[in-house]
Amino acid sequence: MKELILKKNELHKLFKELPKEGIILLQGELGSGKTTLVKELMRFLHFNENVSSPTFSIMQSYEKEKRLVYHYDIYQQGLEGILKNGLFENFFEEALHLVEWGDENLKQALAQFHLQCLIVKISILENERKYEIYE
Repeated sequence: MKELILKKNELHKLFKELPKEGIILLQGELGSGKTTLVKELMRFLHFNENVSSPTFSIMQSYEKEKRLVYHYDIYQQGLEGILKNGLFENFFEEALHLVEWGDENLKQALAQFHLQCLIVKISILENERKYEIYE
């Protein structure tokens, strides 16, 4: 486990610790900054799209110069929503998969197919956030 305590303008330090491809489960309570983290990461990766949380659509994808990013928000429907909407197969694609509200159920489903994921747990501090990175 690696831990970083950062302000929003210091997120580039976290991004240097994250893979450019693979599955990253973002965990944290409401308002902890999961969507903000995704927006800032997309900016760091030079994507100019207006990134918003795909709460109702569950998934949005972004592509630029052969780099593919999938952004999921499974707050409403969890793993069931991913399965029901036929989105689980996306995890087999070479891309960066950012999953807001990724939980133990999703982690176990991914493990059944030998798909590794990284977990970033976000905790609110006064003017900062604590980011715990778990392999």
